[in-house]
Amino acid sequence: MGLFKSIKDMKSMVSAAPGLLDQANQMSANAQAMQANAQAPAYGPVTIPAPAAADVFEPIAGVELATFAQISAGLAQYGYDQTKAVGLAAAQGIDSTSWQAALDGWNQRIVANPVVAQRFNALYTGRG
Repeated sequence: MGLFKSIKDMKSMVSAAPGLLDQANQMSANAQAMQANAQAPAYGPVTIPAPAAADVFEPIAGVELATFAQISAGLAQYGYDQTKAVGLAAAQGIDSTSWQAALDGWNQRIVANPVVAQRFNALYTGRG
């Protein structure tokens, strides 16, 4: 009986072979596609920011970027409590209205222009 069962199992395996071969070929193709995708870079081309127009460094409400960075860095001694910025600005001769305009304006420029952001970071960390 075992011999007939083995022959029957072989017959079933042979009849299933084309489908199994198709599955194996599809799995191989999928693996090759995944490998090709894994080897492709996950990032786009590197772009270097264009030089900033000179006017992006113009003072805002009379506050230059260096002064803005100095006052911003001075907040560290107060645990970055933003309410202390008006006092630090006043010590530099900047009234609260001008400070608010400078704060809003410089933050917008920093977000919009990587060159301004880099310059602010250098001034803020004392490397500028």
